[in-house]
Amino acid sequence: MTRIICGFMVCGMLSETSGWRPVRGTVRPHMDRTMKRQILTYGVLGGILITVLKLIEYRFLVLERSVEIYGALIAAVFAVLGIWLGLKLTRPKDKVVIREVPVAVETPFLLNETKLNELGITPRELEILGLIAKGLSNREIAEKLFVSENTVKTHSSRVFDKLSAKRRTQAVQIGKELGLIR
Repeated sequence: MTRIICGFMVCGMLSETSGWRPVRGTVRPHMDRTMKRQILTYGVLGGILITVLKLIEYRFLVLERSVEIYGALIAAVFAVLGIWLGLKLTRPKDKVVIREVPVAVETPFLLNETKLNELGITPRELEILGLIAKGLSNREIAEKLFVSENTVKTHSSRVFDKLSAKRRTQAVQIGKELGLIR
């Protein structure tokens, strides 16, 4: 009995007694293994051939354009080095300054009663002088003390006369020097 193979399929059988008989089916397993082996061999050889060709192309490119490639590599190295060095040199350096500074020990404020009595300043005038020292205006002082603005002007002008001051700032300075306000 002889099998006749058409492509990958068994097309028929030829026997001595009965003659030609058509049969449809796949090739036996031992034929499948050989075909798989051939396909795998051709695939591996094709991959190796492509790799060799790419290596030859790469070697040709490197040999033909070596000056440009090395120039570009050197330029890249110097660019990175320049950026790093520029950032390193232009970074502001931290300075640590250690200095001893005398700190005044805060003692409780003591009102100079003798100067207060000597100048004849009333408690309300002293209160207005303290508010002037805090930077309040006549209107703000009047609102805070619940008096009219004219009353504040009267008290502040009397304080200026008693301290011999011409301006608010001068009155505050003299008041601090004499120990009347903080």
